[in-house]
Amino acid sequence: MKRVMLKLSGEALAGEKKTGFDEETVRGVALQVKKLIDDGMEVGIVIGGGNFWRGRSSENIDRTKADQIGMLATIMNCIYVSEIFRSTGMKTSILTPFECGSFTKLFSKDRANKYFERGRVVFFAGGTGHPYFSTDTGVTLRAIEIDAEVILLAKAIDGVYSADPKTDPEAVKYDEISIDEVIAKNLQVMDMTASILARDNKMPLLVFGLNEPDSIVNTVKGKFNGTRVTVS
Repeated sequence: MKRVMLKLSGEALAGEKKTGFDEETVRGVALQVKKLIDDGMEVGIVIGGGNFWRGRSSENIDRTKADQIGMLATIMNCIYVSEIFRSTGMKTSILTPFECGSFTKLFSKDRANKYFERGRVVFFAGGTGHPYFSTDTGVTLRAIEIDAEVILLAKAIDGVYSADPKTDPEAVKYDEISIDEVIAKNLQVMDMTASILARDNKMPLLVFGLNEPDSIVNTVKGKFNGTRVTVS
């Protein structure tokens, strides 16, 4: 692999605290990504906002406003995580689909490619820039735009299951499954919009647990314990 897109859930980065950040977890992610960068790979990153904001669960906030707050949460996450990355010796840049003053740069494919050529880890914050689209859709859209080879979905759960393993003891984990089956069974690997976008643009997914030792590096090297989501 040469260029990959890594999606980190905010909840996974919060560790056992379930909110905010667990710095040890974030630093562990940074050290893994550094191994990939040192091997000559190009890594883009999208981070969810769930460790700070779950506005869609509120009936008292307009959906558009809730989504806007969520976009800002992803920018806060990227600023924090990118600084931890820098502390390990990597260079980083943050791109957003809307202006954020001096905090970030405006996204374009050309700008992203320029940063990749300079050996930077590129963070794609702010989702798609529009309400009613999740960071699942954001990461899929950006992965397609920058010609990533695969999306790495690092979650708090270690793969794709037939049902929620937290509530269903009979849930079965898949080693491999097609994106068509994911959509047909509504398995919630990503939201439906993102899943269809991945299917139509033949973007494969590798789903794995972030909390397993060296899970990111192992996934890239084909030694992972998660689920491969294939596209025809």
